[in-house]
Amino acid sequence: MNNKSYLMFVSLVLLMALQSHAQQISKEELLFLTPEWKGERFPDGRPKVPDAILNRMKLVTLEEAWAVLKGDNYKHQYEEGWESINPDSVLVGRAVTATFMPGRPDIHRAIDNRGHNRDGRIKSQNAWTVALLVKGDVYVVDQFGAHEDGPTIGDNVGTAILTNSGNGIIYDGAIRDINGLKELKSFTSLFRSYHPSHHLNNPDGELNTTLVGINQPTRIGHATVMPGDVVLARDGAVIFIPPHLAEKVVKTSEIVRLRDMFGHLRIREKKYTAAQIDNRWSDDIEKDFSKWLNDHINELPVPKDQIQELLKNRTW
Repeated sequence: MNNKSYLMFVSLVLLMALQSHAQQISKEELLFLTPEWKGERFPDGRPKVPDAILNRMKLVTLEEAWAVLKGDNYKHQYEEGWESINPDSVLVGRAVTATFMPGRPDIHRAIDNRGHNRDGRIKSQNAWTVALLVKGDVYVVDQFGAHEDGPTIGDNVGTAILTNSGNGIIYDGAIRDINGLKELKSFTSLFRSYHPSHHLNNPDGELNTTLVGINQPTRIGHATVMPGDVVLARDGAVIFIPPHLAEKVVKTSEIVRLRDMFGHLRIREKKYTAAQIDNRWSDDIEKDFSKWLNDHINELPVPKDQIQELLKNRTW
């Protein structure tokens, strides 16, 4: 094979590989990549962490989630350095991922043709993944940090995202129409930058982005994200929680929250010193904690059944 034929062969292989990645991931592949999730799934195979866990996740701090993931050797799930819309709110939901690359005309045309003619997708590629969103989802986009001529989300697409999912976005790139997006009061979102331009998506003219993956594993900064991961975004940062660890994160957070409430109360009452609370608790403090849990079980910001489970497993 001469050099010209070899280069043509390599280009064909690359094109075929990227074409396959542009489609939505298959159910079989999602099952293969998420074997530790044993719960309910969406029809396409994406893990469906229960709504009850998502609701409880809204009180979890990044520190609490990070500690659980680190303890289970998940060290690449956190990313910071964002700009935000509604920065005082908390964003929680199930990840739906989209992966873009710098625009390339031949690949873009191939993906467009198959999307429109075989898969029945409509309009431009930046709308394809948005159409898949359902309530409780978070749109997680690797836009490779694209800035000028890169934004694929403005107030129209943002309105569609909020309508479909009830949530905002984690967007590794620039957004546009920021004033319009800020008017969407529930659109809690993290993004890299703002630019007033619009993405260019004409493979026969100007082209800046090409969609190469829908619900594929993707990378957001230093974090690895799988479809169905639980997104927890707050305080200007985000952590992506594997679905099989979501309940563990929530329960651990609730225990920490209860112990903190009890400890702070007893310090204010001057029953114990900060040194006593900061160190391993004595049996007497543990007994006092159990009694406090039982006495205030209907007043605490943790589900009653979870406190009962905690008390059942305690030896004090």
